[in-house]
Amino acid sequence: MFKKFQPSTDVSGQVSVKTSVQRSIRNNILSQWKITPETLEQIWPKKESLTLVKCREHISIYTLHGEPLFFQHFDGPVFPTLRLLHKYPFVLPRVRVDRGAIRFLLAGAHMMCPGMTSAGGELPPASAALPANTPVAIHAEGKEHAAAIGLTKMDTEEIKRLNKNVGVETVTYLGDDLWKLQQL
Repeated sequence: MFKKFQPSTDVSGQVSVKTSVQRSIRNNILSQWKITPETLEQIWPKKESLTLVKCREHISIYTLHGEPLFFQHFDGPVFPTLRLLHKYPFVLPRVRVDRGAIRFLLAGAHMMCPGMTSAGGELPPASAALPANTPVAIHAEGKEHAAAIGLTKMDTEEIKRLNKNVGVETVTYLGDDLWKLQQL
């Protein structure tokens, strides 16, 4: 999504977000992420106004004082940026890929099921199974912070059972143009 993103050409405009829309975004985030209202208040104080940066391909980036915090594609789920995820690592459920998948992950490839079901990979247990189309933090074996954020293509139990095809579609990763972007 952000493999070849250039703010000079890909941004079509910036507008302040209305208060009613901000309430809707807040409620959306609280329902999607594993986060408390107090933590959301730390990330984005209620008194602060978000700016919506409209980009190509219907991508919306929400910034606070120029710092990108969240992004959304069409009316899909709201994703945190990787920088925000590194500050608050508990925001999204996590999956882990083995060492063999790291170089592909850092090149922006989608994560295949075998990379998450092998010895170095990890998926949530059956009691905490994730449904399809759930935003997840993708961690790499042996690394502390998330290397990418993705969207599950099938539920985690199905990933374990099938063990082939794409399990998680990568949305943003370390080193892409959104990661390089500190101010917008």
